[in-house]
Amino acid sequence: MLHFRKIPSHEEFYGRLKAGRLDFPPLKFRLVAGEAGDANTRIDAVVQAEWGTQRASFALEYKAVFTPKVLREAIATAKAYVATTDLKPLVVVPFLSEERLKELEQEAVSGIDLCGNGFVVVPHQFAVYRSGAPNRFPSSAPIKNIYQKNSSIVCRVFLAKPRYGAVTAILTEIERRSSPKQPTIGLATVSKVLKGLEDDLIVSRPDREILLVQPDKLLEKLAANFIEAKQWPSFRAKVHAEGDLLLSLLLRSSGELNVPIAATGKASVSQYAVMQRGPVLSTYCPAPEALLERLSANPTDRFPNLELIQTNEPFLYFDARTEQGFPWASPIQVYLELMAGDKRDRETAEQVRDFILNALRAQG
Repeated sequence: MLHFRKIPSHEEFYGRLKAGRLDFPPLKFRLVAGEAGDANTRIDAVVQAEWGTQRASFALEYKAVFTPKVLREAIATAKAYVATTDLKPLVVVPFLSEERLKELEQEAVSGIDLCGNGFVVVPHQFAVYRSGAPNRFPSSAPIKNIYQKNSSIVCRVFLAKPRYGAVTAILTEIERRSSPKQPTIGLATVSKVLKGLEDDLIVSRPDREILLVQPDKLLEKLAANFIEAKQWPSFRAKVHAEGDLLLSLLLRSSGELNVPIAATGKASVSQYAVMQRGPVLSTYCPAPEALLERLSANPTDRFPNLELIQTNEPFLYFDARTEQGFPWASPIQVYLELMAGDKRDRETAEQVRDFILNALRAQG
């Protein structure tokens, strides 16, 4: 195992890797190739794991930060790259807690850290699991922005249910409203975001309760910090099905691939407001190319009826509302996407805002 006094940069890590100094006993790793892939699915290296006469090749993604969010990004990057290869995904981070190791196991992605913990498995060849090594790189850095990305899940759950008896109850509600095909955030993240919400006077704790007291302000904060999905690659295609049949095909095919899907906010507007949906159904999916292949869809920009946006960010799938089994975006996601749009979108967002606030009032 590599030994560092401080977290290595990408260059430092690659140097040690190139020198053959990465192992996870009884496994040894040998560098096969450096950075590979295109702009959307680039990984840091291709390595070969060796154990006696056994050999297996991995697409390795290294991250110098080990927050849950960054680990998920590394997992998504590695999985996206290996989807079109015979390689296995492998992530390397400074430290993997028991919780993060379980997340890797759930995702069927191998991972090791720089402290001696890890989970490396190749079906029918070998499996190595090791945990309990202490974190040599402790950090208590605060979350940079509690209103963005996956940290915003804590904010969003208050807009779905405004009152809780304990911090653990918040986490339970988050898990209940999350996709079963994705990992959820941890209790530490919930606590840090909760502290920020209290500091901003959006949440209070009267009489041992945890209560949302300023839903309007919370919506404003989320909208002001919302990042549109333009950063993620999208795939447009023509599927020989429309309406309910298209929804049914998407559900069945994504289920066969065991990948989550959820309609985008703008594609879900009609669930909460008066606005006709366009001819193209836009959906979030972490493996769009595999799903399009399963659908026998024809990629095209001429009169498509389906758009798949490649992302595995849990906050986009959080609290999806199902109708006849199909997951439509939560009212919060719809509101935020509309607020980031044009004048007509923002006007429609007011209807969704009323829907959210009326639902909160109904809960007392």
